[in-house]
This record gives sequence, structure tokens and C-alpha cells, in this order.
Amino acid sequence: MEARSVAQIPIGAQWQYEPKWDGFRCLLLRDGDAVTMLSKSGHDLKRYFPEVEAAALALPEKRFLLDGELVVPTGEAFSFDSLLQRIHPAPNRIKKLSAETPALYLAFDILGSGKRELRDTPLSQRRPLLETFAQRCFTTDGLFQLSPSTADIKRAAHWLRAAGGGSDGVIAKRVDLSYQGGNREGMQKIKCHRSADCVIGGFRYGDKPLAGRKVAGSVLLGLFDAEGLLHHVGFSSGIKVVDKPALTDRLEAIVAKRSFTGNAPGGPSRWASARSSDWQPVKPTLVVEVSYDHFTGGRFRHGTSILRWRPDKKPKQCTMDQLAQKSISPVLLLLDEQQESSKSSPASVNRGD
Repeated sequence: MEARSVAQIPIGAQWQYEPKWDGFRCLLLRDGDAVTMLSKSGHDLKRYFPEVEAAALALPEKRFLLDGELVVPTGEAFSFDSLLQRIHPAPNRIKKLSAETPALYLAFDILGSGKRELRDTPLSQRRPLLETFAQRCFTTDGLFQLSPSTADIKRAAHWLRAAGGGSDGVIAKRVDLSYQGGNREGMQKIKCHRSADCVIGGFRYGDKPLAGRKVAGSVLLGLFDAEGLLHHVGFSSGIKVVDKPALTDRLEAIVAKRSFTGNAPGGPSRWASARSSDWQPVKPTLVVEVSYDHFTGGRFRHGTSILRWRPDKKPKQCTMDQLAQKSISPVLLLLDEQQESSKSSPASVNRGD
């Protein structure tokens, strides 16, 4: 079930709202003693998260299919950087990280329980069934947690305004539809786009030449910290083809031996090739205003869009503190959900390990 990006939260009785978590989407199936954890690309994530597999096998229900998100808590936030570190080829490293940075599975839908198949059941019925499943099977301190939901548009708007620290927006789902696997008809995602002034600290050439010459494919963005160090915080690749030759001339004219004095773009890794890691430093003199949706772990979570050039801004004015925001605490949000759930659930509910 995929989501369609929209600009505003949809309003109406047919919508249910949830936080949009910044983690790994995961369909988790348990069938007896076997657990499968499928990513959006269809890969089994089980070997990377053995602690979640073990927790799934410890639940009292022997057969179920959940849709949810894998996240790694750090303090009161969720760390996508720590989550990325969990995808490691070495078994001993996987074992070590599973103990040091255990993941949570945030369940937001149920597609099967016992012998009952629920994919054709509307969400208005699936959500109460998921809540009952969570009350019976999840513990407050376990690795499986119920992801919050609401029909209150004001609460959803608060989640959107306070996105950060592991949540990057709001998900809206049609309660009158069955599980819309393979399409975007039943789910929409809304992100809060913000802007920031950044220094251009370098660029990468694009894959394809233009009119027989290499041209810039993306620019590397930097921000100064309180000590005056320039840190690499992300990139922007949405450069119009017609603008690339002139921009390349402008950048090549200020090529330098070094630009970033703090965190700099890294070398090749298992996620990046040698070519994609090759970049040209430039003198940090050019300033652009960019649009972004999420900043975490010292960088923009996704690529940014250039809104305009800022010749009126001094590079030293492009500082980290402009990104400070009051974000919602994902961990506290889950605790609030557990408290609300406990108020509405019978005292005799059997909670399994």
C-alpha cells in the first residue's frame, strides 16, 4: 500500500490520520516458528534485525501479518542514521548492534490474524482489530508498539507542524477502503516543507555531458556551526538543464582545494559508488535558499530544491541555528498512546510478552 504525496491534510469523515515515521517500512509475517520481514523493495530484513524477529516469535499470537515501520530510538527521538547502520553485512556486527541499538516495530495496520485474512476488510474495521491485537500481544516496554492514529484533524495538524526527531509528516488513510496493495488510492502523505539559506561548498558533475562538456549535476550544501566550522549538510540536484552550463562556469571559477572545515562528503561506501562520491570543493562564497522537508543527524534527510540565489546574504550568516524547531518527541507520543489505550481497555486484558 503506497502513499500519494499531497500538499495539505485531507479533511472528511472518511480519513484517519497517523504520524509519518522516518524509518524502514516493513511487512512482518509470522507463521508458526517462521518470521518474514519484507522491505518495500521486497528484501527480507530479518537477518539485520534479529531482536525484532525474536520479539515476534515471543508474541502469544502464532500467525499474523502486520504493516508497520522499523525505527531505532535514541533518547526521545528516532535516529535514521542509527537505523542505516543496522544494514551491515557482517554477522558479528549485526549481533553487536542488535544489542546496542535495538529497533522498535511500530505497527499501524493488520492484514491477518490467526486464520482470518483482513486485506479485504475496510480500515474502519482493521484499526480496532489492530488495537485489540496490540492490547493482547504488546507490552509497554517491548519492541512491538502500536502506532498512534486519530480522526481529529487538529491533532493531525499538530503532528505535521511538530514533525522532526523521527517523524517527518502525517499519513492520511481512507477508512472506508480495503488494504490498497500496489496502488496509492487509499493513502496520502503530507510533509511540512521549510526553507534554509545554505552555502555551496562543492559540486558533482552529472552523468551525461551537455553539448560535449561536463556540467554540474548537483551542488553540495553547507552550514556553519557555533564554532565557525562549515559542515556538509546535504545536496540539491534539481538544476534546470538550461541553467547547467552557466552554473558550471560559475562553480569552476571558484574551485578550491578545500571548502568544508567540519563534516565533509565521505568517500565510497556500500551505498555510494566511487563516481557518485567524487566531488569538487569550491570557495564557500555562494548562498542559496533551499526547500527541505526533514533535517536529522546533521543533514537534510532527502534532496533539497533550490528556491533562489541569495547574493544579499553573507556565507557566515548560513548557520545551523536557523534549522532549530520544536519537534514532537516520538517516544513521548507513543507513551501518550499507551496511556490513552490503557484508559479505554479493560483491566482484565491479557498482555503477552
